[in-house]
Amino acid sequence: MIWVRGVVGVIALLLGLVWILQGVDVIHGSAMSGHAQYAVLGIIVLLLGVWLLSGLRSIGPRAARR
Repeated sequence: MIWVRGVVGVIALLLGLVWILQGVDVIHGSAMSGHAQYAVLGIIVLLLGVWLLSGLRSIGPRAARR
């Protein structure tokens, strides 16, 4: 089930990045574009993704094989 943490981490990382870019109005065409609160939410989600993925690294390859 470790792969679930990896998948959720990658999705959170990418989603956070998109929200940041929309919040600072780099990506146009959505209701989120140009609203700073979405950039802040994006940073939080991005950090969550980084935390999830960094936890995988500390588990190591031996635990992943079980």
